Amino acid sequence: MGGPMEGVRVVEVGFWVAGPSCSGILADWGADVIKVEPIAGDPFRSLDWFFEDGNPPFELDNRGKRSIALDYRSEAGARLLAELVDRADVFVSNLRPGGLARAGLDPDTLRARNPRLVYASVTGYGLDGPDRDRPAYDIGAFWSRAGVAAALTTEEMPLPYQRGGMGDHMTGMSAAGAVAAALFARERTGQGQLVRASLLRLGLYMVGWDANINLRSGLPTVPTSIDSPANPLINAYTCADGRAIWLLCLEGDRHWPDVVRAFERPDWLEDPRYTDIVSRKDHAAALVEELREIFATRPRAEWEEVLDRHEVWWAPVQHTHEAVDDVQVRANRGVVEVPIGDGSMASMVATPVDFEGTPWGVRSMPPELGQHTELILAEELGLGWDEIDALRESGVIP
Repeated sequence: MGGPMEGVRVVEVGFWVAGPSCSGILADWGADVIKVEPIAGDPFRSLDWFFEDGNPPFELDNRGKRSIALDYRSEAGARLLAELVDRADVFVSNLRPGGLARAGLDPDTLRARNPRLVYASVTGYGLDGPDRDRPAYDIGAFWSRAGVAAALTTEEMPLPYQRGGMGDHMTGMSAAGAVAAALFARERTGQGQLVRASLLRLGLYMVGWDANINLRSGLPTVPTSIDSPANPLINAYTCADGRAIWLLCLEGDRHWPDVVRAFERPDWLEDPRYTDIVSRKDHAAALVEELREIFATRPRAEWEEVLDRHEVWWAPVQHTHEAVDDVQVRANRGVVEVPIGDGSMASMVATPVDFEGTPWGVRSMPPELGQHTELILAEELGLGWDEIDALRESGVIP
């Protein structure tokens, strides 16, 4: 299937989403990813109870990988895992730092064995500080502690509930980019390095406008809602058929004449409340209410035509089940076809980057737990079948 990471060998020891999504992106980009799982497997696999057919979230982050099931807490299992890492270009893990250190999988230990290794640490709260080993999911470190949920919530609103994997996927994508940069640096220096990404830091960067305002001005974050935004021309409005449009007139004064023409309200040009962007901010609630009344008079399809005709910028508000069928998403390869073992294909979400010179494709659906255990031991580590049988009898492999 090719891709810019073809020939790069990755060992992953990761659970749930943030770490596996990083190596999942690398797998999409062509890397050979060995997913090392405990005998019981990545707990992410257990989410299959929630779905009638398969486990779509697990599939997204683990397609194209190979799986070895291994008791790496045992002496023999730890030795085998270390030997796999010795042969790897990249090691990815989102296990807590203390646990990795106890298992001999900390950066210093592995990089002492393999100085060319790029070690990707994907954590909740980072490798330093008092909470480095605090349990974390993205809904905690990213959504809650980094301020993302609060930034979206006014005093009158309940806290919104995060959709699965939002912070995990962005952190995993950041870590994949860091891995690529570290591999590039290794071409010059011959040395690998530790790269770090955390849910907490990614969350703070995602709301970086607010955080930088806090740092530079000392002012607190004041969330807004669609009822009274600072600029009513970059806001969501519901049409007569219940479907919504998001206006995109960020440069309010530039777009104001087009908006006035589109909605056939020349009187707004003379209204002192709406003279300029500052006036419209001061009277945002009133303008929002007028725009709501106007949008409620026609279905969205009609408004789309009107707004385009008058060069008013907008976007449709869609659910993900609508977005996956959006013609623009499809035209830009936002959905990829993944081969299934029976010869058919499954449509899945694409990871978000393409390479014109080294195009990638997904090799396969995710592996079954331990599907490649014997082959990896034999082909990667050179073990004979008697040795493999002995490992199975001792409980090191299933």
